Amino acid sequence: MFTLTHLDTQPPESLKSQVLQMVVDYLGDISPVSLQPSNPLYQLYQYVVGFEVHRYLDSMDGAQAGKPELIMALDAEDPAVLLGFALYLPFVDDPEACALVYLAVDADHRRRGIGRGMVEAMVTRYPHAEVACVAGKVPYFSALGFQPLVARGPQVVMNTRNDASNGAVAVPDLEPIFQSREVRQIYSYLVQQNGRKAMSEAEKQRDRLLDQLARQADQLMENYASARRLH
Repeated sequence: MFTLTHLDTQPPESLKSQVLQMVVDYLGDISPVSLQPSNPLYQLYQYVVGFEVHRYLDSMDGAQAGKPELIMALDAEDPAVLLGFALYLPFVDDPEACALVYLAVDADHRRRGIGRGMVEAMVTRYPHAEVACVAGKVPYFSALGFQPLVARGPQVVMNTRNDASNGAVAVPDLEPIFQSREVRQIYSYLVQQNGRKAMSEAEKQRDRLLDQLARQADQLMENYASARRLH
C-alpha cells in the first residue's frame, strides 16, 4: 500500500535524495533521450538529468510564479521510503494547466496503481494537464485520459483536453549544464575509459535512436489522425 503527499516546497533531504536516486536508476524510462545503460553516454545523461531535477527541487522554495510541484508516493508502512514521484510545472498564466515533467515508480512496486494515482492526483489539481512522452508510452497515458496532440521531435505531446493551454511554463535553461566544467570532466573520463572511437559511435547511436523515436512519433500521429477521420 502507498500514500500520496503533495508538496509545493522542497521535500526533506532524505526524500529528496531518494527522488534523485530514482532519476539515476530509471534514466532510460524517464528521459526523452531514452538511452540504455549499454551506451557510454548513459553516465553523462544521468548527471545532466539528475542536475536538472535537482534544480527543479531547489526552485520549489522560491516565490516565482509557476514553480515546480511534487507528488510523492510513500510506503504506507514506512513513510520514509519513496515509492514514486511526479514532478510537474503549473502554467504561469493558466490556473487549470500544468505540464508533467518526470514520472517514476520504483521497479519493485510497479503495476500497483502508483503511477496512475499520482497522475490522477495531479490532474485533480490541474485538469488541463500536458505530458510529452515517447510513442511507446502513449498507451499508458491514453489509459489515464490523455490524448495525442502533436509530434515534437522524439516525443508525442499529449493533453487531457483537445488542445494545448495557451499559457507558459517556467522551464530552466539547461544549456549551461552541457557547457559546465563538470560535464566536460565526465565526458573526458568517459573518453579515457572507452576511447574516442567508442564515444563517437555512442553519439551516433544516440542520434540514430532520436531519429527512430521521431519517426515513431510522427507515425503514431499519422495513425491517430487517420483513425479520427474514419470516425
